[in-house]
Amino acid sequence: MNSLRILISGGGIGGITAALCLARAGFEVLVLEQAREFHEIGAGIQLSPNCTRVMHHLGLESALRTRACLPQGTEFRQWRSGRVILRTPLGEEMINRFGSPYYHIHRGDLLRVLVEAAREVANIELRTGAEVEGFTQDATGVSVALAVGSERGHLLVGADGIHSTVRARLWGDQQARFTGNIAWRGVVPSHRLPSELIRSVTGVWWGPKRHLVHYYMRGGDLLNCVCVVEKAGWEVESWTAPGTREELASDFAGWHGEVQALINAMDSASLFKWALYDRAPMSQWGKARVTLLGDACHATLPFMAQGAAMAIEDAAVLAACLKIGADLPHSLRRYEDLRRKRTADVQMRSRRNARLFHLSGPLAWLRNLTAQSAGGRTMRDLYAYDALSAANYPENQIKGANGE
Repeated sequence: MNSLRILISGGGIGGITAALCLARAGFEVLVLEQAREFHEIGAGIQLSPNCTRVMHHLGLESALRTRACLPQGTEFRQWRSGRVILRTPLGEEMINRFGSPYYHIHRGDLLRVLVEAAREVANIELRTGAEVEGFTQDATGVSVALAVGSERGHLLVGADGIHSTVRARLWGDQQARFTGNIAWRGVVPSHRLPSELIRSVTGVWWGPKRHLVHYYMRGGDLLNCVCVVEKAGWEVESWTAPGTREELASDFAGWHGEVQALINAMDSASLFKWALYDRAPMSQWGKARVTLLGDACHATLPFMAQGAAMAIEDAAVLAACLKIGADLPHSLRRYEDLRRKRTADVQMRSRRNARLFHLSGPLAWLRNLTAQSAGGRTMRDLYAYDALSAANYPENQIKGANGE
């Protein structure tokens, strides 16, 4: 067992995955979660092969397969006619091409899998009600001030989300950018849908200034829907601001009948909306013995379904860099060097997709014409990346570890 003690601020998907990866590398880990219990706000999440590769490495395949759905493909469709613009295979195709599956899962179910696994690991301590208020560091470690008490470790990882306290203490309070988009999320019980709408695919509908994504989770019992609309004047970031089905239906008036059927079948109690924010890529994440992970350093729009995947990749690369390296600050710099370009690329591509998905007229026609070739390149760049081996690249070949 390595004698290093690593503190993680944040007990979400990224923080708990980091704890599992670090513990597997032999480190002692303390996760500090400010909430009174571990929970995830929101509904569905997509896990692509670049992150399920890490999950399976951690021994979570069986637990994930019992809770997740394995979609057979993705269909991109025209908003009014319903015409399929592009089909991409998932299912066995993902496993054959990239060695790992593509899952759909409820966020709460995913976090539950991670927390249950972490509680079985002797060198992980999970502590709730532990709000990090600040920290100081010196040549031997980091002292963390909590709302009640304090802790000391050799390193601190800020995995505390887009409003990261750790990032603010490192770099000052940097405001996130409102993107001009709001997102609706809602859940549809499958039994409310006509049989022709029950297909094992991810549906993505592109239309002028808005789009809609839906997919199954919880064994197909629930359909997760995310509806994004360009809108100014409402910039509430909370994931728990309620919306009405009438307002959502108004936002998608004139869309294809299948979209209307989904909206009409949504559980009103599950309907929420939030403003979408992101941040510009950071040129540096941490200092000395403190670093960042996930949304704390690369908050990403959901238009590539890669936000959680990037945090999971971060966790694997961080653990490998610390296991390989002897000098801790140097190992953290190497981790950042290996991750900054890839995560920045995903951030910028997600911003670009926000524009591409919402095109109209001739530009939309051109997008549809080139979607097949562009989608294939993007899939290869994203899903072939192996976070488990990235730290093995020599330092003068870091570009290769970024999937280039």
